[in-house]
Amino acid sequence: MYETLTFTGGIHKSEELKELIEDLGGFVLQSNILQMELVLNMAVPIDDVKIIEDKANELLGELSVAPMAGSEIAIVSPTLARHHLPHAACDISEYLRRYGAKDNMIGLARGHGKGTAGISETEKALIEEHDIAIFALGSFKQCIVDKAYLYNDIDIPVIVTGAPEIDLEELPGVDAYVPGLGRIPRRLKRGENIRALKHLVQTIEDLLEKRKKELAQDPPIVPSILVKNEIENQVPAIEGVFSPTPVTSQLSGLRVKLDYDNYHEEIENVVIGEQKLKDIANIKKSHFYDYILVELLTESSLVD
Repeated sequence: MYETLTFTGGIHKSEELKELIEDLGGFVLQSNILQMELVLNMAVPIDDVKIIEDKANELLGELSVAPMAGSEIAIVSPTLARHHLPHAACDISEYLRRYGAKDNMIGLARGHGKGTAGISETEKALIEEHDIAIFALGSFKQCIVDKAYLYNDIDIPVIVTGAPEIDLEELPGVDAYVPGLGRIPRRLKRGENIRALKHLVQTIEDLLEKRKKELAQDPPIVPSILVKNEIENQVPAIEGVFSPTPVTSQLSGLRVKLDYDNYHEEIENVVIGEQKLKDIANIKKSHFYDYILVELLTESSLVD
């Protein structure tokens, strides 16, 4: 079992930390450098967390548990047009990244008001390629309730955000509702905004923990972080990808940011232990820029 952690500190001697992670059998999930500060998401064996803590202290950095690391989250808005975009969506995205999340913002094609807002099957399929979907809606209760058709048949956990208080029973198909995050024409820096964002973070972490417990009952044949490491080591084209996190880990799969038509055979033939990846996973074309989507199989699925 692995613990996902986030290190925040200076880049000086940070290579020592990365080497230590590898020596312990862990993995670097994501590394971002902001001027002279390093934000490093990692997965390390639970028994070795204390060693990483000691190294972080030696480097004068901060280490925190990052339950969202190793997951991919969709932040969905009815449209990205300025007249309708809930301003909270951008701040939600930025705030979640502080907790190790890899998120993608998705704007639906038809979002002009509750009468014409809609979602296509392709958009649903794109959203369902993620671990959790957050629908960032607005400030009117009736509008949020009437838009239930946007999210009530999404097959992954769904969180809805909006300004008013709404009982969860009024939102069919929703796993959680977080109030206090409607259309706000400014940055979310006030006390009540920060409290709402923290509530959202806790809600996401609770749903991810629930999902992880479900996966523990029938886990993938190999962990996604192990597959991520092998793809990065065996597929040279990954080094030429300039998008953030060229290989993005999910709870039970991965997104590889290479064109499916050109590289899917190379990904299928990546060796994991004594097997090829195509023998333990479904390799599909993603709706996201024709990337490669890897859905890891479980022991029970192989038996079936």
